[in-house]
Amino acid sequence: MIPFVLIVLNSFKKKVDIIRNPFSFMASKGYSGANYIKAFSKMNFLQTFGNSLFVTGLATLLVIVLSSMAAYYFVRSKNGFSKFFYGLMAASMIIPFQAIMIPLVSIYGAQLNMLNHRLTLVFMHTGFAMSMSVFIYQGFIRSNIPISLEEAAYIDGCSHFRTYRDIVFPLLKPTTSTLVILNVMAFWNDYLLPSLVLSKKEILTLPLSTYTFYGTYSADYGTIMAALVLTVAPLLVVYLFLQREIISGVVAGAVKS
Repeated sequence: MIPFVLIVLNSFKKKVDIIRNPFSFMASKGYSGANYIKAFSKMNFLQTFGNSLFVTGLATLLVIVLSSMAAYYFVRSKNGFSKFFYGLMAASMIIPFQAIMIPLVSIYGAQLNMLNHRLTLVFMHTGFAMSMSVFIYQGFIRSNIPISLEEAAYIDGCSHFRTYRDIVFPLLKPTTSTLVILNVMAFWNDYLLPSLVLSKKEILTLPLSTYTFYGTYSADYGTIMAALVLTVAPLLVVYLFLQREIISGVVAGAVKS
């Protein structure tokens, strides 16, 4: 927490005080909110916040819906098709993003001309997050949702999809809350992938917009730190609302009676 506290502290200082002693609680020029006003204006906060919210919200929604459906299918289907594709997903988790980012960008950029589109970034985020989400959902479904509930639903005339929607998915709430915060944090804070996909100023996300405060030979440290605080603040709000669900989701299935 010390680096984050220092960022918050220095975001209220003048640049000369930050350079002179970034660890000091004292500021010879005094504390001021001018850095936040400058950062809010220069990074076009409302527009970039909207871009980040669109990308993060849509990608998270797609990951939650698609990965929970895929995990449910993999657990309840005992055929070679499901085992093969689950194994493929599990194997894909060991491949680092850095190993495929250049071919990925050259394909989507040079061949398909899909760069500089927010939906392309949503598509990539969803694809990269699916394997881990399916893996977590599958473990929870296998150990915490008895198949007798689904069999009772089938006897009452429910289809497979309705059983998933009305019986299985509501029971996944603790795991869903955990995956929501993990994916939101990953998508919201991601810099590398958006920097490869997005370059137009009007579609930049918040982490990318903070780079505008870096000059060729110098940087406005106070404004940069204020921009970083503005970028992180929405995540803190989300975490505070979902904290109880996150903790219960982490320990779910740890002890089995």
